Amino acid sequence: MRKSTSYLLLIFATCLLFISCSKSETDELPSPPPEKEKEEKVPYMYPWEKNRTSLLENNDMVLLYAGGTHRNYNWNLELVEPYVTYKDKSGKEHWMFDSFLFLEIFSAEDITFATGYKDSSGQPLKPAKKQDWAKLIDHYFDPGYRMGALNRAIENAKQRIGDPTEKRKVVIGIPEPVSSQKDWGSVRDFGVQLDFSRTSDRVDAVKWYIDYTRQAFNKMNYKNLELAGFYWIAETNTHSKDILSYISSYLNSIKYSFVWIPYNNASGAFDWKRLTFNFAYYQPNYFFNDTRPISFLNKACEDAVRYDMDMEIEFDDRALAKNGWGYRLEDYMNAFKEYGIWENRRIAYYQGGTTLYNLSKA
Repeated sequence: MRKSTSYLLLIFATCLLFISCSKSETDELPSPPPEKEKEEKVPYMYPWEKNRTSLLENNDMVLLYAGGTHRNYNWNLELVEPYVTYKDKSGKEHWMFDSFLFLEIFSAEDITFATGYKDSSGQPLKPAKKQDWAKLIDHYFDPGYRMGALNRAIENAKQRIGDPTEKRKVVIGIPEPVSSQKDWGSVRDFGVQLDFSRTSDRVDAVKWYIDYTRQAFNKMNYKNLELAGFYWIAETNTHSKDILSYISSYLNSIKYSFVWIPYNNASGAFDWKRLTFNFAYYQPNYFFNDTRPISFLNKACEDAVRYDMDMEIEFDDRALAKNGWGYRLEDYMNAFKEYGIWENRRIAYYQGGTTLYNLSKA
């Protein structure tokens, strides 16, 4: 299942030269609502979906936040290049991450893509509408940036070091339909507004988003990228466990994985299989709080192994040498080695914006 991650261990080691857990829930998932018991239509499938024989793996997946107006960076060619390849100490160039997760959780325009986010005054942000969901996807597929830049960076690298063993994969974050929302929009022109107090309407909105993404990906005809899966933005199952199985079933029917990264001690984290996710990465949440002892990180690793979860490694610009937090990133590396995470688990890389780029330039 896992390839060797020695090359990623090496790049983190080089960078350093420069520079939580609830019990498993036992309540049963809700039964399908009456409006969903009718037989679903088989969705149209694009050629790359028809030709797949299994779900695509995401062995080393880096998180690229994009789409919020508060982001002070834009994923252009220069910015994405250090995520595509790196050079070892001898100067030899290697491929870096095999997967790239594009996601956003809220925007400075006072909208949120998941339940629970608030503005600077503590007031809940407004749930994003259909037009905001579409704008987010259009942002990801801008030809000059993000996936367009990533596709070009890979092509340039191929000219230098040859083809990778497989295409680089992208995973797209799915907004959570906030259950209190009644003005999201319609999935049909001049149709009835969806009411997110109804399970069926929430599922219909998510299916629309998935299909809008697939259509956008098809139009771009990327030479070096594969659309591999979709990521559930909400980091706890508190508000959405009644719709997850429908989303997972739809995605799997068209050969896409359903991915989740619950936070430490999140509701439902250890029930990820019963919640019908294909892959679940556990957040240790150790890096960000220097009062948390190493035992906190070790416990997260133990729980991930116990519940058959993959793991997230976490760091931000504090890992730069001038900021003095590099030791906490090194703690992750050592713990992941001790618990066999590097070799036996998929890894997601939370990097707090553009930290790996900044480390590469340090």
